[in-house]
Amino acid sequence: MTFAATILTLYPEMFPGPLGVSLAGRALERGDWACESVQIRDFATDRHRTVDDTPAGGGAGMVLKADVLARALDSVLAKPSPLRWRALGEGAAAQVAGDPLPPTLSREGEGERPILAMTPRGEPITQARIRELAAGPGVVILCGRFEGFDERLFEARPQIEQVSLGDVVLSGGEPAALAILDACIRLLPGVMGAASSGAEESFEEGLLEYPQYTRPVEWEGRRIPEVLRSGDHAKIAAWRRQRSEDDTRSRRPDLWERYCDARDRPASGAQRKDVGRPGK
Repeated sequence: MTFAATILTLYPEMFPGPLGVSLAGRALERGDWACESVQIRDFATDRHRTVDDTPAGGGAGMVLKADVLARALDSVLAKPSPLRWRALGEGAAAQVAGDPLPPTLSREGEGERPILAMTPRGEPITQARIRELAAGPGVVILCGRFEGFDERLFEARPQIEQVSLGDVVLSGGEPAALAILDACIRLLPGVMGAASSGAEESFEEGLLEYPQYTRPVEWEGRRIPEVLRSGDHAKIAAWRRQRSEDDTRSRRPDLWERYCDARDRPASGAQRKDVGRPGK
């Protein structure tokens, strides 16, 4: 099943960019995912191909026009969604929309691809949301520029999910889109070597990952912790868990608070008393 990414941007030459090399690049060559970039400027109607205008009410910078963006997005949504097939036997071949269904394949319900708009006004993306995206048919990403989007675009197209990469301001949404796609692609089946490679990562369980070490055993007077060389897997697992919790508590108190809240919440959803909580 191919994960199909469509990026609406003023700079389509930025894609696939770094995603065309390493693991993501090999996955692209295999057809594990597909990348299509759409030039927003192609949907401007004036001879200057204008995509932005001055902010209503005054102020610095320019704002991306809702009418141009809507035409670009609607053109993508009007296309048939990429077909996803479920192999029923050997020799499954890639299909193009409109081709007859071969006897060894059956059409699988694919659902609609989520639409993300990259903006610092959006909700910060999480690893949980990345996993949801990677498990689906793909994603449509709208890259912001200048002072951002005309708000009426989101009012008229409420299915658009406003997303932020974090509390930083970039020159445009393209670098953030590349980061989100990379996070999704590495989770696709077969992209990483071992199926467990993505399981013990920062944020997967709401904690930062434990610190890592490798040879040489001693470097500049600093040794690998003895527990990691003990061969005692239970002690190693306990040490790693403790370091994950300690580092999360000290480096990311916001994550630690959410982790504690989730851990202390029983299955019924009712909140337990904060017995034993750090600092309580």
